[in-house]
Amino acid sequence: MNEKLTIDDIAAALGVSKTTVSRAISGKGRLSPETIRRVQQYIDEHGYTPNHQARGLAKSRTFNIGVVCPVDYELFDLQYFHRCLQGISQVTGEAGYDILISMVAGTDVAPLRRLVENHKADGVILTRTMFDDPAADYLKKSGLPFLVIGTSPDPDLVQVDNDHLAGCCELTQVLLGKGFRRLALLGGDGTHTITATRRRGFELAYERLGLRPDPSLIYMDVSGVEQTETVVKDVIAKKADCLVCMDEKLTGLAQTACRQLGVVIPRNLRLASFYNSSFLQHSVPAVTALDIDDKNLGSVAARELLSMIDGNEPQNRLVRRYQVILRESTAVS
Repeated sequence: MNEKLTIDDIAAALGVSKTTVSRAISGKGRLSPETIRRVQQYIDEHGYTPNHQARGLAKSRTFNIGVVCPVDYELFDLQYFHRCLQGISQVTGEAGYDILISMVAGTDVAPLRRLVENHKADGVILTRTMFDDPAADYLKKSGLPFLVIGTSPDPDLVQVDNDHLAGCCELTQVLLGKGFRRLALLGGDGTHTITATRRRGFELAYERLGLRPDPSLIYMDVSGVEQTETVVKDVIAKKADCLVCMDEKLTGLAQTACRQLGVVIPRNLRLASFYNSSFLQHSVPAVTALDIDDKNLGSVAARELLSMIDGNEPQNRLVRRYQVILRESTAVS
């Protein structure tokens, strides 16, 4: 109601110090519950909102968070990035921050460099992790607080990720528990760390049962319908029980290849995915998949980055919020 209302005004009206009002608003410092209630009630009644620009100047902050997304994402990746951004946006918005999205193509970090060198953000979240990551290498030199969503072998990176290893292991164990021993694995780009993690989860499930996967049924760096058709033909010829795809894009390619080859799921070949989506849920037949809460992942990453910006010691976070959803694609005839 009163856009010119200041902390001085609130302090004078309530007969308290400006420091007390600031602490009641920020939640920092020791105040009695009654004092906090009085300040909050006055704020609610008079429509006061903090001046983030002035607060930013006082603290040398922009109150912006940079989020780096890859330019080469495809339609299948969109759902992941959208849900992750939802989680990031919710947490940063509640803290009075805005999001600046920087689109990075391959090894070109020029957009990220502009964001950092022009002092447009207080911290950065990388939404994809690679083995040789030029964006992460640049940010390490910049001194700006940042973290990666994903798992990296680089111990110097602050990492926030879903427990893909445990999730992929669990889905594989469920399939092995159904009596499927000859599982085929379809993997994509080997430069992404998530690819190696999902493969390790697949192999770990076999190890825990004292078994070994058939190495001739593991197909990596697959892309495109033609390559996938070749894989499906080979999988059928080798009498695999089920084809496990590392993500929903590869699962979609496998479904297309099966249709073109006249392979009926699950009668001729069972199908499962290490990543769920609405596309797989509503396909015919619906596909067994590992369902992961990406919105929660974004929220956890945002909270950790804000904590780092506040000067707290960074911590790696491994989020175990997933479930295996069994659907018609792995039904036993």
